[in-house]
Amino acid sequence: MRPTLFLSDLHLSPERPALVDAFRVFCAGPARDAAGIYLLGDLFDYWIGDDQLREPLAAEVAGALKEVTASGVAVGVVTGNRDFLLGDAFADASGITLLSAPVVVNVAGTPTVLLHGDELCTADVAYQRFRRYTHDARFQRLYLALPYGLRRGIATWLRRRSQTATSGKPENIMEVAPQAVESAFRAADVTRMIHGHTHRPARHHLVVDGRECERFVLADWYDRGTYLEFDGAESRTRDVGSPAS
Repeated sequence: MRPTLFLSDLHLSPERPALVDAFRVFCAGPARDAAGIYLLGDLFDYWIGDDQLREPLAAEVAGALKEVTASGVAVGVVTGNRDFLLGDAFADASGITLLSAPVVVNVAGTPTVLLHGDELCTADVAYQRFRRYTHDARFQRLYLALPYGLRRGIATWLRRRSQTATSGKPENIMEVAPQAVESAFRAADVTRMIHGHTHRPARHHLVVDGRECERFVLADWYDRGTYLEFDGAESRTRDVGSPAS
């Protein structure tokens, strides 16, 4: 049985050439043998509009994904807090399908809810306020109407501001809230969840309304490329270019 693969938080950028190389290896190797692939947010370190495709890295990533999808492997993408402006032009250039999270898919016979994960961090009230604002369609139209260079400057400023704010926040605020996780399980009516965002890879077991549930948190790509693989009912984590870990 061909496996289904899940990955998130790649944060691809020219400043991380080794991880861009790992993505090339992933697209040329494991991705071609998959039954399907789900990218659960933050494929790029930032995305300021689909005209970013003019940049070499963005064009290369879209091209690599296009080769995967052209080979017959479907790739679904949930946007994250860094790349929520991915749009139709990128989807056309890469052949991927943009998914609106939370989305429920069948994984090895088990309905599974997929999301980026930032929407579960409800204790961070300031971030959730910012998230609602930036996901508003009117704000996005206004932002995308700005000159490309100005958008890049705003994105750079926001990233620096985010890094400063994050360094001063308690760890528990940046983790998912148990109540939000339980609510997401109830709303989706499933017993399995897969998400990223927190950069704290793990497999959690919990009980929601008397039902045994499991929550997979995907690893980020800051140190190495990695993905979660489901082959039948079995799951395992693999590093790109290495045996199962």
